Amino acid sequence: MACTSCSTSDGGAPKGCKNNGTCGTDSCNKLTVFDWLGNMNLPNGEAPFDCVEVRFKNGRKEFYRNTEKLTLSIGDIVATEASPGHDVGIVTLTGELVKVQMKKKGVDHKSEDVAKVYRKASQKDIDIWSEARDKEEPMKVKAREIAISLKLEMKISDIEFQGDGSKAIFYYTANDRVDFRQLIKEFAQSFKTRIEMKQVGFRQEAARLGGIGSCGRELCCSTWLTDFRSVNTSAARYQQLSLNPQKLAGQCGKLKCCLNYELDTYLDALKDFPDFETKLYTEKGDAICQKQDIFKGLMWFAYTDNFANWHVLKIDQVREIVVQNKQKIRVSALEDYAIEIVVEQEANFNNAMGQESLTRFDQPKKSKSKNKNKNKSKVQNPNQNTNPNQNANPNQKQGQGQNPNQKQPQAQGQNPNAKPQNKRPIIIKKNEDKK
Repeated sequence: MACTSCSTSDGGAPKGCKNNGTCGTDSCNKLTVFDWLGNMNLPNGEAPFDCVEVRFKNGRKEFYRNTEKLTLSIGDIVATEASPGHDVGIVTLTGELVKVQMKKKGVDHKSEDVAKVYRKASQKDIDIWSEARDKEEPMKVKAREIAISLKLEMKISDIEFQGDGSKAIFYYTANDRVDFRQLIKEFAQSFKTRIEMKQVGFRQEAARLGGIGSCGRELCCSTWLTDFRSVNTSAARYQQLSLNPQKLAGQCGKLKCCLNYELDTYLDALKDFPDFETKLYTEKGDAICQKQDIFKGLMWFAYTDNFANWHVLKIDQVREIVVQNKQKIRVSALEDYAIEIVVEQEANFNNAMGQESLTRFDQPKKSKSKNKNKNKSKVQNPNQNTNPNQNANPNQKQGQGQNPNQKQPQAQGQNPNAKPQNKRPIIIKKNEDKK
């Protein structure tokens, strides 16, 4: 939040202005404009420009003429001309910069069709406007239920009430033309207000609703982008992007608008490149282009009889071979012109804790059945003597007088059915009789 009323409190928690997009300082709204001419004074004798820019719900902006010569500044709530009644909006721009915006949008500031600003909104106007905006969300839910019951292939994306509450504009999207004559009758009967249906495109719907793009930033169409140019798949081809609709499509389901941002730069760089369909004729065989690197100025060629082996050539070398081919001269082979690309070794960074592997927890778990079998093999008979030296003569040293061919006698308390263990045999001697 950029405005002072939306700044964080003393404890660090966000305070919030709770104005639901009608912030008084106009610093936390979509499509805000900075008046960089606001601190400049007009020359002597020049009257200020008599038109202002007013913003309504979801970034909708219109130009109005200040016929009453009111002292307006950015953030003032005004009552404007509408059909029928009046509408309520917030002033977003005043002064000479409005003339620049009107020229950019193709609006003639001398035309008499420009609507008027009636007055600054009173407290009564603001109360009626707030009550009307509180009705929009529950009305949208009920409107969608009515459209589904009539089995209409359309989606009601948003509802906007007029400032005086006399009219409601229903914004919807549809692939085909929709006959909503019965729908309007149902809406008028349920909501008891004047109904106006307005179809918007899928990009305009995403701009009104907002969201987060795949880049992690807020959508361009809901923050600063005002004109929606057509985007073609050729823009992705020129930038050598994979034609994957899941990666190239945005939140609106159409191709991303950002595909046009760098398209002109790519087209300027491709002017120096030979055509992608250029063939090189050599004595070893004909070669076809497989790949281009626009930033490094490289092209990859492969023989028609061996597409697995690629040769890297610079664009100057490709032009040289093309000139010789036009003179009906075949070069010996592409290997004479190919260059070797040195692959740089990637830096291996380790953090302070030594946890450099992001997939260290993704290793498959060991099966429990194997562990159980191992545990069973370790379990011994409780009657079995585990210490072979327990019954041995304490006066006798271990390992003395052992015969490797002699069988080991059974110790006392040992299970006779137990399997013999692979241990060295121990001979137990009886004490000699006392003389």
